[in-house]
Amino acid sequence: MATDWIKKQVDELKDQHLYNNILTIESPIGPEITINDKKLLNFCSNNYLGLANHPNLREAAKAAIDKFGIGPAAVRTIAGTTSLHKELEEKLAKFKKAEAVITFQTGFVANLAVIPALVGEGDLIFSDELNHASIIDGCKLTKAEVIRYAHISPSDLEEKLKAAPKDCKKLVITDGVFSMDGDIAPLDKIYEVTSKYGAMLMVDDAHGEGVLGESGRGIVDHFHLHGKVDVEVGTMSKGFGVMGGLAAGKLEVIEWLSQRGRPFLFSSAMTIPDVGACIAAVTLLENSGGLVKKLWDNADYLRSGLKKLGFDTGTSITPIIPIMLGEAETAQNMSKKLFEEGLFAKAIVYPTVPQGKARIRVMNSAGHSKEQLDRALEIFEKCKPS
Repeated sequence: MATDWIKKQVDELKDQHLYNNILTIESPIGPEITINDKKLLNFCSNNYLGLANHPNLREAAKAAIDKFGIGPAAVRTIAGTTSLHKELEEKLAKFKKAEAVITFQTGFVANLAVIPALVGEGDLIFSDELNHASIIDGCKLTKAEVIRYAHISPSDLEEKLKAAPKDCKKLVITDGVFSMDGDIAPLDKIYEVTSKYGAMLMVDDAHGEGVLGESGRGIVDHFHLHGKVDVEVGTMSKGFGVMGGLAAGKLEVIEWLSQRGRPFLFSSAMTIPDVGACIAAVTLLENSGGLVKKLWDNADYLRSGLKKLGFDTGTSITPIIPIMLGEAETAQNMSKKLFEEGLFAKAIVYPTVPQGKARIRVMNSAGHSKEQLDRALEIFEKCKPS
């Protein structure tokens, strides 16, 4: 049969311990969740500030449904833009301290929209070698030449920009917080390089929102680069606790994206309850200094505890804490043991990370109590590979 090769490939994934066993959650997302009727400590979600089940967001989503219904039933450029969508974009622009914001269906989609709208055939993209898959895919859509620079290395970026032709359009792209290692791009140093060589600068701040900057405003705020970074892409599925993507920047850039961002032009708008909940999330984030502090206190406590137990937490300096294990089988087996002991933290293996760099990615939140963190450390110690 024409599809026999697919079954063979799936079987090979299982043999190599690279098959992703997708579990089904039977409860709201919080510090604890239920899977297969089993209550578990949840250290697997990107729910940084614990907003995914916040009563304000739930009520806002219900109120939005009562007023506007469920779906906009059209793309933004034809009949899918409601006053609710505009309200969200205005609130996000104020929160991000940007001239304007445009929203998309997801953060992944935002990168697919923004990158091809900014560069094309004959142009150059300079991309951190560990950038997210959505950036990699967005670059592929452009037909531009992609030049990878060494991870979080402004000096290597400068060498590559210096060697590039001077008469072509250049775009430098970096993640803000890197989702698998938990390290931070030196955006201030990268900006110094891009401004020196006349390159546009774009940062994907998916894991910086709700984490870095004043009240979780993100990496641009963290480095005080407002008005200097050309485009800040983000998501509302992590720190915001909902769903949706965004791009923030200068008015002319956002206007251009509304005319040439293909997912904006050709895919239906964000759903009404998501938009309503996101508006409530921004309101909470504007005053979330206490939650952000709790998130970082929890991260420091958990990282310190894991290190004392002898775990290698890599280069992480953020609430993303990888437990570096190396082989996929080791990571998969530890994840299973953690589950059996009452803790949910999945193994991350190839192709999400390189071969030989499998890990358990530990994601704590502001919602975790100290008692829960202590219980988690006891479970990690019990399940540590021999």
